[in-house]
Amino acid sequence: MTGVLMPEENRITITAQPRGAAGPDRRPRQAVHIANAIVTVVFAGYFAVQLYSASKSGATTSTLVGLAVVTGTLVAIQLFYFGRPSTQLRSTLSHGVLVLQALLGYLPMVFFGGDLDDMPSFLAGSVLLVLRPLPGWIAFGTIVLSMIPIEMALDTATLDRLYDVLVVLVTGLYVYLLTQLSRLVTGLNDARAELAEGAVAEERLRFASDLHDLLGMGLSAIALKGELTHRLLRRAPERARAVLSDMTGIARRTLSDVRSVASGYRELSLEGEARIAKSLLAASDVEAELDLDQSDLPVQFRTVLTTVLREGVTHVLRHSEVSTCRITVRQTDQSVTLDIASDGSAPSDGEDTSPVGKLTEQVTALGGKISLEQRDGGTRLYTVLPLPDEHGVNAKAARAGQDPDTQPGTKQTRTAVALVFSGMCVAALVHLLYLTSSPWQIALTGGYLAALLVLQLSFFSRPTARLQSRQGYGLLFVQACLIFLPLIQLKANWVSLPGWLAGTALLVLRPPAGWTVFAAVVAGVVWVRAGFAADPQGIVFNAVATVNTGLIVFALSWMTRLAAELETTRRRLAEVAVAEERLRFARDLHDLLGLSLSAIALKTELTDRMLPVDPGRAETELEDVLKLSREALADVRSVATGYRELSLDQESRSAQAVLAAAEVEVKMDLQLGELPKPVTTVLAVVLREGVTNVLRHSKVEQCDIAVHRINGEVRLDIVNDGVGQAAPKPGTEISGNGIRNLSDRVSALGGELTAAVAEDGRFRLRAVVPV
Repeated sequence: MTGVLMPEENRITITAQPRGAAGPDRRPRQAVHIANAIVTVVFAGYFAVQLYSASKSGATTSTLVGLAVVTGTLVAIQLFYFGRPSTQLRSTLSHGVLVLQALLGYLPMVFFGGDLDDMPSFLAGSVLLVLRPLPGWIAFGTIVLSMIPIEMALDTATLDRLYDVLVVLVTGLYVYLLTQLSRLVTGLNDARAELAEGAVAEERLRFASDLHDLLGMGLSAIALKGELTHRLLRRAPERARAVLSDMTGIARRTLSDVRSVASGYRELSLEGEARIAKSLLAASDVEAELDLDQSDLPVQFRTVLTTVLREGVTHVLRHSEVSTCRITVRQTDQSVTLDIASDGSAPSDGEDTSPVGKLTEQVTALGGKISLEQRDGGTRLYTVLPLPDEHGVNAKAARAGQDPDTQPGTKQTRTAVALVFSGMCVAALVHLLYLTSSPWQIALTGGYLAALLVLQLSFFSRPTARLQSRQGYGLLFVQACLIFLPLIQLKANWVSLPGWLAGTALLVLRPPAGWTVFAAVVAGVVWVRAGFAADPQGIVFNAVATVNTGLIVFALSWMTRLAAELETTRRRLAEVAVAEERLRFARDLHDLLGLSLSAIALKTELTDRMLPVDPGRAETELEDVLKLSREALADVRSVATGYRELSLDQESRSAQAVLAAAEVEVKMDLQLGELPKPVTTVLAVVLREGVTNVLRHSKVEQCDIAVHRINGEVRLDIVNDGVGQAAPKPGTEISGNGIRNLSDRVSALGGELTAAVAEDGRFRLRAVVPV
């Protein structure tokens, strides 16, 4: 057993990390290289110690050659087949390799006897890799128990039988875990995008509600006021004009909202939402006081608090007798709280307007609590969210099953690691039985080993433990004492696990100090064994055993921490993906609604001008406004459910009608033909944004829109004369938020978008997309 130190005459067998996404995360790739290096060194050490053990037991030359061939083949299979992340484990080929391992594991014992009775260890580890969990563990147990009749047939002693069963058990587990190490790192790295997509999909559902809150009210108000104006046109023209003025103001404010959202989803800013809330309260003659004491919050926490703030202020405004409202945000290392207190009382009509019901699910999903209290002096909406620690976990989330320690993959890995470490301790105790039958020495060693096991599992191998801390350094010293203090009392009968100290030092200390302690532990083992007059080969053997055990302890403990760390990294990447998705939504809103809202504002002004002179024309324009407002509402919903396929032909007709209503002379030259839907959708979006840009310029008199197919490409040109006197020189390209967004869309299809002043002084927006 690796790292179990004993006189050389006894046969021994080895048991064998960003925030955000500022750039590519290199840690997973580096982790794969480290994992592969550790596995290679450990298996090479296994090969060397197997040969040493056989030679010390008096094996013949033919036996040593056979052992070298079998062990070398098994190690090569594990390293270059099962250890390769691209290998399809649950395939016919992998099952065939299992059969080969079974033959190499059991048949040599027929010819070479007990010198090769540990070879089934590789088969035991591989069945856990290839088979599904339940059949895999059943097969693993069967292989371990098969050693009992084999040892009986070889007529070995009782201690040898117990020891060999432990060897196959522990070695099989660490073969499985070490082989899984590089696969785990690669697999988690490859799964990051999938997890982020899942988070984005969930964010779509929440964003649908946010969209309706932000824009739906304004569009619905336009539609209602439009219907009211339609009824008042003939009976009360003056009142109709007043309502039209309101419609124009609403349309322009909603358009301003769309443009502000296009530069970054405004609801991600808790401070910004608080300022808006204060303005709304002030407009309702409510004295508002803000007290915000918070730093940068994770995006989910910031979004939930912003939603609670918005709903809470809406609840306050429903109270007619409110005169004061205080909004307080407090953040500590453990939690963040939002307190909205007002002096108003609940509505007297008995209607349940509490926002708690709709917010509870979002708050509890982050492990928080929300409550609404009715007090003599008013109402209080209180929300508390526990913040994640440095590992991205908060206590409430952990109890809800979100702690990396309790995730199925991490939990299974920790269980297997615990079995390996427990097996090492039991094997060490068995080694002591080879040396002494003294009850007090056995009890003393057992107590030290039990303490080492508890310390290793409860702290050093726990993924969320803070290793590089005062506690970590102190417990490392305690571990050193538990390993070396028994040497004073047991002397030559000292059996311990110094490799654990070497491996743990690599975890707790920084690399230079860690490797220094690692080397010091190995040197200490050499010095101790030399003091007990061990032969040079025995000293080398114990040194190799300590190195192997140290690397195994480091690899297995690091493996559990790595799984938790990469889980945290995936959550951070998911946050980034969510933020990017929100920005994409915002830009889609700008593209889809910008033209509609501009047209609504324009047509309401036109209706207002036409009402005194041509009521019939005014009524027609008003009907267009109602139609546009309903289409805009549908666009809001379409953005929330994904990209909407747009018709270029339909968009061109709408653009022509809107421009004509703005008294802009339009020339259309469309030669479309059959185009792929992604191409027509992108060109329709470019047309919308281009026409919206034209409508922003009051001096536009002429606009030419042309679509042509040339040499496998389709080209859209939008040219207008509204550049003005302050226009840049001809040939100068123009950029902006909308232009960049359109350019991203066009380039995604392999095309190119340009916006510049042409030689004739007119502004040209051109999109060229390959068909």
